[in-house]
Parts: sequence; structure tokens; C-alpha cells
Amino acid sequence: MYAIIETGGKQIKVEEGQAIYVEKLNAEAGDTVTFDKVLMVGGENVKVGTPLVEGATVTGKVEKQGRAKKIIVFKYKAKKNYKRKQGHRQPYTKVIIEKINA
Repeated sequence: MYAIIETGGKQIKVEEGQAIYVEKLNAEAGDTVTFDKVLMVGGENVKVGTPLVEGATVTGKVEKQGRAKKIIVFKYKAKKNYKRKQGHRQPYTKVIIEKINA
């Protein structure tokens, strides 16, 4: 069984036992989170929402909070002596999917 959920402005296909990385959630490590924006539930019988599936939820456990590898944002304009270098690390939350309630 799988589901497609929406979190952090993105749609993610999840299955039970899977580890996913989502945009930072306000939860501590060990907390349980519930995703109630379920767009589709698949498996033996498929349920597609319009736009969401009624009464369907996905629960998971927060494993850790972290920050991704650093990327370099470099702005440059030719012949104008304009250069700006900036680093960025995107925060994330690692969630283990425990149950899909359809």
C-alpha cells in the first residue's frame, strides 16, 4: 500500500517503513506527526481525492532534524565589478512512515 501526501509545498509518494526527508516541521525527534493532506491512496483498490481523500491520514515518527549540504549562491554581472557569494543550508526533517490510514 502506498499514498501520495503533500507537505512543505511538495508531493511525496510514501510507503510504510520508508524514510523520507521533508521541509522542516515543528516537532522534536521521537514525536509523532500526522499528514492529513492525502491526495491518493494506492494498493489493491485505488482512492483518488478531489483534491484530498476524505478521512485518510498518514502517520510517521520524526527521526531527526538536520540541515542539508551547503550550496553556494554566486551572483555575478560581467564588466560591472559586481560579485556576491553566499552559502545556504536548507533545514529538513527525517520522518519514518509508520501507518497509512485509508
